[in-house]
Amino acid sequence: MPGKSKPKKNRSALKRARQSLKRNLRNKTIRTSLKTLVKKVESAVSSGNREEASKVLKEAIKAFSTAASKGFIHKNNASRKISKLTRKVNALFKAEAA
Repeated sequence: MPGKSKPKKNRSALKRARQSLKRNLRNKTIRTSLKTLVKKVESAVSSGNREEASKVLKEAIKAFSTAASKGFIHKNNASRKISKLTRKVNALFKAEAA
């Protein structure tokens, strides 16, 4: 079982450790906000609220596209999530139209 790693000694390693902590925090906040948007879209779809679902879907698409372009998530991952959410919202519209 690996123990605690030895503390870094050279300046470049210390700087890398600081940078990774900053990036980790930034990535975590963005991933959390993306998950929250997905939950909002799914709850709007499950409640049957078409206007709310389409409004939140627009927000989610914008957030996922931005995250993919900035490199927080892979572009195929973003595309897959956007497609999945769009299908759910479109199914809601088709169900109420029929």
